[in-house]
Amino acid sequence: MSIRLTGGRALRPLLDPAEDPHMPKAIVTGSGGLIGSESVRHFARLGYDVIGIENDMRASFFGPEASTRGMSEQLLEEFPENFRSVEVDIRDADAVRGVVDEHAGELELLIHTAAQPSHDWAAQDPQIDFTVNANGTLNLLEAIRHGKPDATFIHMSTNKVYGDLPNFLPLYETDTRLELPADHVFHPGIDTSMSIDRSMHSVFGASKVAADVMVQEYGRYFDMPTVCFRGGCLTGPSHAGAKLHGFLSYLMRCAITGDHYTVFGYDGKQVRDNIHSADVVRAMELFHARPSAAAVYNLGGGRESNVSMREAIVLCEQISGRELSHSFSPDNRAGDHRWYISDLSEFRAAYPEFEITFGITDVLQQIHDVNVDRWTA
Repeated sequence: MSIRLTGGRALRPLLDPAEDPHMPKAIVTGSGGLIGSESVRHFARLGYDVIGIENDMRASFFGPEASTRGMSEQLLEEFPENFRSVEVDIRDADAVRGVVDEHAGELELLIHTAAQPSHDWAAQDPQIDFTVNANGTLNLLEAIRHGKPDATFIHMSTNKVYGDLPNFLPLYETDTRLELPADHVFHPGIDTSMSIDRSMHSVFGASKVAADVMVQEYGRYFDMPTVCFRGGCLTGPSHAGAKLHGFLSYLMRCAITGDHYTVFGYDGKQVRDNIHSADVVRAMELFHARPSAAAVYNLGGGRESNVSMREAIVLCEQISGRELSHSFSPDNRAGDHRWYISDLSEFRAAYPEFEITFGITDVLQQIHDVNVDRWTA
């Protein structure tokens, strides 16, 4: 079976729906979440008629402080002419198919960000985790295959598809972090040559592997323009700052509110790269303009934007002007990474105009400034 490379697409400037009844359409799942809401704003401003699929399961997963309802209402106020939100559970195949079929005529793009995103929560209820992450993704792929197979399908995957294999890298300790020798092949970051086999993924990681592989398979087998972005830590000021998900936001929230933060494992020297939601969505825009079938890229902050827990605590204290109450537990989460930095070279080879525009300090400062009044109220 030949693999089609879809031709380039010019993204149009902001349009008035009254002037152009055939505006290009985009569907965004999880439209009230961090990456979903950033996607809505970005593509609405580019002139897309955006349909959000959102049912606020984050509130069920993590409690009312993680609810996406407020963000959905904010987006409806911000884009009254070219955004609408439909309350659909992606586990409902018929409802998903109905949304796609209704908008198939001008549909150019589906961005899939809806997920159960937490290691800890997944272990509490593996069936819900799998049906949301794996079955939900399959429902969306089937709806697009039958309704608009040439629409770009962008899937937010995760670096957890690599399981705990990064933990077997020859890391050494500094005063504040674990690090990889400069002459190691993965020192610039981990690329997609790392295996996803023979490792512990966590229940969450396993459900995301299933979704990731299925997105690739639909690209190859059905010749559809699909991409899996295997994200590192995704962050930004719209993150809810929930305890089980979004560690930079929750860390800053604890610094502001005085709540205690417990660091699990590795003496707080575990390292993550963090990519701002705006940079993630810019990568989506670039891929949609020049899509290909069954693409896979690691996407994170890379060497330009990474931090250890110990380093992040110091930055939060400096930015907030407050001491962050914290402690270190010797118990790490099963399968949790000791060190993970993404290699962005594969994506940059295909899309050389891509760049990381937010470093760690920039991200934390923005999280603080946008949320400080709300978190202290």
